[in-house]
Amino acid sequence: MKKIIYPERKDWYELLQRPTATFSHIQPLVQEIFEEIQKEGDTAIKKYSLKFDNVDLSNFEVSTKEITDAKNALSKELKEAIKVAKTNIETFHSSQKREIKKIETSPGVICWQEKRAIEKVGLYIPGGTAPLFSTILMLALPATIAGCDEIILCTPPNDQGFVHPAILYTAALCGVTKIFKIGGIQAIGALTFGTETVLKVDKIFGPGNQFVTVAKQISTQYGISIDMPAGPSELLVLADHTANPVYVAADLLSQAEHGTDSQVILVSKDKDFALKVEIEVNNQIQKLPRKNIAEKAIENSKIIIVQNNQEAIDLINLYAPEHFIICTEDNDFFVSTIKNAGSVFIGNYTPESAGDYASGTNHTLPTNGFAKAYSGVNLDSFMKSITFQEISKTGLKGIGSAIEIMAATEGLDAHKNAVTVRLKDLK
Repeated sequence: MKKIIYPERKDWYELLQRPTATFSHIQPLVQEIFEEIQKEGDTAIKKYSLKFDNVDLSNFEVSTKEITDAKNALSKELKEAIKVAKTNIETFHSSQKREIKKIETSPGVICWQEKRAIEKVGLYIPGGTAPLFSTILMLALPATIAGCDEIILCTPPNDQGFVHPAILYTAALCGVTKIFKIGGIQAIGALTFGTETVLKVDKIFGPGNQFVTVAKQISTQYGISIDMPAGPSELLVLADHTANPVYVAADLLSQAEHGTDSQVILVSKDKDFALKVEIEVNNQIQKLPRKNIAEKAIENSKIIIVQNNQEAIDLINLYAPEHFIICTEDNDFFVSTIKNAGSVFIGNYTPESAGDYASGTNHTLPTNGFAKAYSGVNLDSFMKSITFQEISKTGLKGIGSAIEIMAATEGLDAHKNAVTVRLKDLK
């Protein structure tokens, strides 16, 4: 990890850059694939699945037998663990339902808001170096709770044409409507345009690599909504002498092992503590099965030594981390002053892994600084708000003249007249 001691504020922006390719670098490839999918449908999906995933499939849809076989292939312990996580995630997301509240803004004018589920949603589940079946829990469960009619899942198969059984089992358990063996850019394209076998959706969810992230962003140009530009994983840990360096190192490596383009950062006021963490990272990384991936991510990662709490929180809010662990003697200060973060983990015994799997919060979070404006996935992500209003005769008499004056001032006489004709009848 690169160590930076007391960086000047003027250098923070450059210091906090992510190790990701630019949108403009990837866009031409995505655009080319999208145009081909739009014209050729399944034929293009087949072509790019062979090119990128090295798999030649005549049928992309997962069969009922494959799902049954997947259920039988998993251990009882894993299925029980998935059910524990499912219960907690359902509990947390169900609590986000809101009661309808009608408001009388003025006498006889009643306004209210109601939520309606998005009809067709597409879920992208990475399945390359790590089959992220946990992401299905995070996406399919709130979609089911919201009441989405169609929940379409795309995930890349291995080169034998099979999907990891944990992905299939979890998808079936959580109410996914259809599962397709399609990965990467071509999966996002299929969900964007629809093909002979894949349903066009209204909104696309799910994390992915840089190519999937750009593909999702480009899909918005074709009228598709997305959850957020969720790209390579990242974690920032703020810790001091009250933290356990073994725990901190383990947390940093838990995100570094996601992919070579992941980034982890340690921020601390304590140089001696930071050194202990660095030593622990070097020790623990040697024992990881995904050592090669983690090592490359660590090369892109940093230890930043700051002088005080205010400097620390200013730097962290500028970075806007996807995951933010706070483990200091001043936790309350940082909890109250954090403005930009996807999800926050507080204290020595709150590993980021808990949020990834089973605490109940959602792990689909904004990366690459988008936490400054985006929220992580939640129940509302799968719904849209519709406003309603009902105005009585008394209500229209009360606000009618204000509407007439405002419409006339804007030069919209038909707007004014829509009120005027009614008011005449009410005299």
